Amino acid sequence: MIQIIAFYLFAALVIASAVMVIMARNPVHSVLWLILAFFNASGLMVLVGAEFIAMLLLIVYVGAVAVLFLFVVMMLDIDFAELRAGFIANFPLGIAIALILAAELIFGIGAYQAGQLDLGVADGLASPMLEASNTASIGALLYSDYVFLFEAAGIILLVAMVGAIVLTHRKHPGGRRGHQDIGKQNRRNPDEATVMRQPEVGKGVEL
Repeated sequence: MIQIIAFYLFAALVIASAVMVIMARNPVHSVLWLILAFFNASGLMVLVGAEFIAMLLLIVYVGAVAVLFLFVVMMLDIDFAELRAGFIANFPLGIAIALILAAELIFGIGAYQAGQLDLGVADGLASPMLEASNTASIGALLYSDYVFLFEAAGIILLVAMVGAIVLTHRKHPGGRRGHQDIGKQNRRNPDEATVMRQPEVGKGVEL
């Protein structure tokens, strides 16, 4: 009984959060609703016994992707009037795409119920280990049969990260605002780095 109540609660919150992601006027609020949707989707994964997927949703999507979206949205100077105008202008195209996706979904469900689709059957080669959690089974599979692919994915991500850092911090001939000179910072006099001020009551500080 508790599992059923939790399922309907998480499912309702996921749907409501997804609707608010689209309907919210403020992009920051949309990202916050998206984070709430991820949390409730993680709860659904726990209910079906997929704790590894639930952990990925919280660590990767909430802890990295959604937070990155939030920082980008907060740092950008977004014109809300222009954003709403673009939404209204592209509304017919969005409705058309939604209708196409809905038709494909209905067609796929109808084909499956008619028996025209043959789903794959597990051969037992990648079956989970006995008396082990999903996380332990996935880890054993990744570090045995797919260890080279797993390491290759890690190397690709490392190269992408290094490339992004190099492109971001490359030096410009005329210099740029906000560029740090580590040597200059190390050579500065600590006594001249800060100045103590004691302003009088009711008066500001003269810079």
